[in-house]
Amino acid sequence: MPTTLITICDTCKRDGWDPETSPVTDGERLAGMVEKQAQGQSTVRTRRHSCLMGCTHGCNVAIQAEGKIFYVLGRFEPTDEAARGIVEYAVLHSRSGSGQVPFRDWPQPIKGHFVSRIPPFPSGPARNQKP
Repeated sequence: MPTTLITICDTCKRDGWDPETSPVTDGERLAGMVEKQAQGQSTVRTRRHSCLMGCTHGCNVAIQAEGKIFYVLGRFEPTDEAARGIVEYAVLHSRSGSGQVPFRDWPQPIKGHFVSRIPPFPSGPARNQKP
């Protein structure tokens, strides 16, 4: 079964984040929680990346796999519930041939957090391009 990659923005800072009281960013906190939830999942990997450029949507993650639809999700609180939902969705994404997961199967913690859906990179020549 193909592996789905969860990329977590580790520089995300939610409104109200204060480096004086919390030296760890909200993104770093969420990344640690997602990594913990993903342990033992054979079809899901995680990685951290500094800045996914969705600052107004922080905390942000991307869920992607080769040949599948790629999703960007945001507006998460750094909580165990959010991390669990992200990983559960990534497992479902890995099981789907196209990357699409029926809405009825979405874990509750990810509903309302989708920012964008990007089609897979084309495997053949690009269509509708001028020479």
